[in-house]
Amino acid sequence: QVSLVESGGGLVQAGGSLRLSCAASGRTFSSYAMGWFRQAPGKEREFVAVIRWRGSSTVYADSVKGRFTIWRDNAKNTVYLQMNSLAPEDTAVYYCAGAHPGRVGEFITADEYDYWGQGTQVTVSS
Repeated sequence: QVSLVESGGGLVQAGGSLRLSCAASGRTFSSYAMGWFRQAPGKEREFVAVIRWRGSSTVYADSVKGRFTIWRDNAKNTVYLQMNSLAPEDTAVYYCAGAHPGRVGEFITADEYDYWGQGTQVTVSS
């Protein structure tokens, strides 16, 4: 079992930056694909970014490409999401998610993940 705890959300003005963190429990963290998703009010949860096992590769949603960066520190069992040039449309609850090492896939859809954090609110004012 893995537990995920996000932190770092908050209120920021358009054009600003935030860094989200997701601390994971478990000794096999480096073997998990880790992703970030977000959900705005009245909308479905959408993929933001994923970093695969041991940080071997990353994928970003087109809407955040060039602005957001995902990375992981396996020694700290933590995955990060640096968000720059934030815009009001980035306002959402951001969720960290982990996929069990046994899974194979692109990890860009929510049903490919086994573990979820509680979410952290990001609000971007115009």
